Formats: sequence, C-alpha cells, structure tokens
Amino acid sequence: MAFTLPNLPYDKSALEPVIDGRTMEIHHDKHHAAYTDKLNEAIKGTQWENETIESILASLDQLPEDLQGPVRNNGGGFYNHKLFWTILKPQSEGGGTIHAGDLIDTIAKYFGSLDDFKAAFKEKATGQFGSGWAWLAATSSGSLEVCSTANQDNPLMPESHGGCSSKRIPILGLDVWEHAYYLNYQNRRPDYVDEWWKVVDWRRVETNYYDAVATLS
Repeated sequence: MAFTLPNLPYDKSALEPVIDGRTMEIHHDKHHAAYTDKLNEAIKGTQWENETIESILASLDQLPEDLQGPVRNNGGGFYNHKLFWTILKPQSEGGGTIHAGDLIDTIAKYFGSLDDFKAAFKEKATGQFGSGWAWLAATSSGSLEVCSTANQDNPLMPESHGGCSSKRIPILGLDVWEHAYYLNYQNRRPDYVDEWWKVVDWRRVETNYYDAVATLS
C-alpha cells in the first residue's frame, strides 16, 4: 500500500491573504509531494508499507535502524502536512470563526482562556529554533497540551524520536518551516502566527479532539 499525496480541499489561492497561492503551490506540490515519495521509497518491500502512518510513527523504535531516520523525516513530513491542510479553511467559508462548544470549554479549562491558549501556542511557535512545528495535542486523560517539535517530528512519535511526550495525538499543528511563510512574511514569524488564526477551521480541530480522545481512551 503506497501513501498518496492528498489533494488540497480548497484552491491554492483560497487562503489569501493569510497564505498566498504561490506558497501553497510550492508547499503542497513540491515539499509535501517529496515527503510522500521518499516515505514510499523508504518502506517499499517492508512490513511497514501495509501499516497506517500513525502506527508507523508511533512505533519508530521498532523499525530497523537504517529506516528510522528516513521514516522519521519523511513519514513525519507526510503526516504533518496531511493534518495541516485539513485544519485550514478560507475565511469566506468560516475559517477563523470560533464556535462555542466542548473544545473551547476544554481550552479554557487548561489554559485559562482562548487568548491565553493562543499566547502559549505562539510562544512555542516563535520559540522553536529553526525549522519545526507547534502543536495542540490531546492526551489520554482528555486534557490539552501545547508543545513544539523540530524538523518534521510530531507528538505521535516516541520521545526518543522527538515527540513531545508519550500518548499524545496532535489535533492542530502549525508549520513554522520558512517554506511555509517566507514569501509573504520573510523573517516575521510572529506575524505569520498571528495571521494564521484567521484561517483555522475550528470545527475540524474539535472533531480531531473527539477522535483523539476516543483513540487514546
């Protein structure tokens, strides 16, 4: 079973002016495509090619040592971007709109308020040295945590392979590699983080939260 590059659920220019169409084209068609191809190449002919990407990343320690690096980098890149595209939505279709519900209540419970959460998330996103991601992750108890990871690591991975901590599933992630924002924002990563909230699909993030808690329980 080969992994396939997912289609974007919107036009490449649909997230403008927050994320420009040229950035989306390069990001999806070049970077994500390359991670997908290299992941398939790494696991071709092994028992791992029939596993889900979530299962592969959660069990990196069990892969042969010569596969751990390529799968960590390219499998992480495949999964991270696959999640990233789905939690974004054009502003004209409700991107950035906050809906009252269990997720917002849970965010308030663990962070104090939505604004406090955004501040904590921004601190992780802007404080990540070099390339990486900022995450909101669900835990097995149903709580929420923010963390950041380097390169294409993510919370699914064991801590020994860059994961935030054990038994965490990301429900929202922000790509802070320069290729995700440099054409519009150059070195102004904080501005990119602030603008990005305008295209977050909160309903999808809430669905991700419910799915994560069900998986972890």
